[in-house]
Amino acid sequence: MLPRERVQAALEYRAPDVVPARIYASPAGLYEHGARLLDLIKACGHDFGDLSGLTLPDPPPPTDFDPDGRYHVIRTDAWGTTWEYRLFGIWGHPIGWPLNDWAALDSYQPPSPPPAAGPGVDAGREAIARQREVWYQLGGGGSLFETLHSVRRFEEVLLDLAAGEPNLERLEDLICGHAAGCVAHALALDVDAVCFGDDYGTQEALLVSPATWRRFFKPRYERLFAPVRAAGKPIFFHVCGKVDALLEDFAELGVNAIWPQLTAFDVPDLARRCRELGLCVELHPDRGDLMQRGPAGAVRDYLLRLTDTFRTAEGGSWLYLEVDPGFLWPNVETLYETAMELRAGAPAVTA
Repeated sequence: MLPRERVQAALEYRAPDVVPARIYASPAGLYEHGARLLDLIKACGHDFGDLSGLTLPDPPPPTDFDPDGRYHVIRTDAWGTTWEYRLFGIWGHPIGWPLNDWAALDSYQPPSPPPAAGPGVDAGREAIARQREVWYQLGGGGSLFETLHSVRRFEEVLLDLAAGEPNLERLEDLICGHAAGCVAHALALDVDAVCFGDDYGTQEALLVSPATWRRFFKPRYERLFAPVRAAGKPIFFHVCGKVDALLEDFAELGVNAIWPQLTAFDVPDLARRCRELGLCVELHPDRGDLMQRGPAGAVRDYLLRLTDTFRTAEGGSWLYLEVDPGFLWPNVETLYETAMELRAGAPAVTA
């Protein structure tokens, strides 16, 4: 199978020729582990794009470090949120929010979404078409909850949700409008599938009640997902935390594949429920205890057990590989070596 055919088979719960894989070549992991990680990524390959031209990220400039040599950057993004970054390549923490005072909402303008037409889109669509001859191509549809609590303090958002604050509805509609523009852009590029992402769980429970989620968020996802479904494109959704109460909702909304935080679930139960619901699962190994503190042998056992539990050889799941700072190098090697073992026999493909 070509890589794109392999992903399509998995999405349709048909047996792929080998275990499919998606690699996110995190700049943070590449910065820490260098050329040896780059070599593993290229040797393994994945089915979501050509990684043959991947290079190491440029190191941060000296101005991005404190006098004591620690990485430390403060930047304000297009949404007006000020972020503090302490690890290169890793998402920071907000320290300044543009909408903590509702008085600012009347004049607040979100950033413009990417365009859905024009010369740049035409060129992008041609580039995507060339990639789709071989690889599966993803586009971005944005987020609702995470953007919401980046422009207004997280605790205030939770209180507003509980109180039914009208201004929060207005703000979320602005955010949803931006995400709709991202969806239109992705569809104009004619990608294979559109990805969304929002984390709704702690390690033990949802951050909001299912009823609140269904009242506030679900109708907005329906608005975002409807044009994707109408275009015949699959929907991918990343969500961390214990969100088992929402699995049926994702299926009802037409989500085709989820990338969950596996450690928050009873994994065999998750595998069973997702297969019953027709939800495909991206299998991302535990990036906490296992990859940072576990023995290398446990990494191999974990991947083999995951692909067995989710019956990956029959379709419905694939590996998701991402290396963070702090991962023990023997564990990184074992992660990729096991993935290559599971993908043995996949023909080499170049652009």
